[in-house]
Amino acid sequence: MRTIARVFLATAAALLLQVPVAAHHSFAAQFDGDKPVVLKGVITKVDWRNPHLWVYLDVHEADGTVTKWECEGGAPNALTRQGWSRDHLKLGEELTVEGWRAKNGTNTCNARTWRINGQAILAGSSNPTAGGNR
Repeated sequence: MRTIARVFLATAAALLLQVPVAAHHSFAAQFDGDKPVVLKGVITKVDWRNPHLWVYLDVHEADGTVTKWECEGGAPNALTRQGWSRDHLKLGEELTVEGWRAKNGTNTCNARTWRINGQAILAGSSNPTAGGNR
């Protein structure tokens, strides 16, 4: 009976450890460093949780349509150590994002810089060529 319990616990532990690993990815796996993007939109949602901060924007296009974007930032713990808090990005606030597009063509980007009221804040990009924004 102890052997069955040990096997069960070992299997459960192995499965639980795989979830964070699967959720985390390298920049090159998902984003294209040759496709920079600059977005200006209104914040509709901020998801402050590991492994990355996600900010959701409504970007108003020149033709009047609204395009929804999701932008990945750095790890909340790393951003907190840089002086960030949950209050930095507020719903309804206008935000400019500089970053890189997703390889799969969706409206997803990896953010290098957030610009709020003209102030630039490093977003904690995982792009290894972003120059110290990790």
